Amino acid sequence: MHKSFKPTKKQILDAKAKTVSDLIAPGLKVLFCGINPGLYTAATGRHFARPGNRFWPALYHAGFTPRLFSPFEEENLLRYGCGIVNLVQRATARADEPGAEELAVGGRALAQKVLVFKPRFCAVPGLGAYRRAFLQPEASPGPGREEIAGISTARVLPGPSGINANYPMKELVRLLIELREATEKSDTPYILPADR
Repeated sequence: MHKSFKPTKKQILDAKAKTVSDLIAPGLKVLFCGINPGLYTAATGRHFARPGNRFWPALYHAGFTPRLFSPFEEENLLRYGCGIVNLVQRATARADEPGAEELAVGGRALAQKVLVFKPRFCAVPGLGAYRRAFLQPEASPGPGREEIAGISTARVLPGPSGINANYPMKELVRLLIELREATEKSDTPYILPADR
């Protein structure tokens, strides 16, 4: 486990255009795909690291993890069949900075990762980004007809940012519980990856 730290203001400002490594392995239960790293996240090198982001608490409350993980423990997610990637690799100050073309390129890159790593489910926390990346203007949160690279088990989730007032934590957890239950009903057994 990597030691947690709080980046300085300078480290956060210097993180513009940095990237955060994919957390991925073959045959995951769920591959979560964020929009792109924020500056705080890029400064730490850990997904969904900004204080106030609801991703980690929501995963815990939905039963994906046995306890609340810190972003600095993200590698433990692989043991529970979950991984994290981003549609757009470069860090930005705001999630609305990546344009439609950049999101479309990211959507194609995600489709390639899905083809190679074959997760059972792919979940995109970020409704607007999903709609633009996959040209699906009618997509809505939860199970639907969404598909990524032939995987019809794609799910769209509300963005977990603490400023996403349109979707309260309770709703995000409910959608994640539905996703977890769907993974449990899936007939493909999940094999734990070898320790890294």
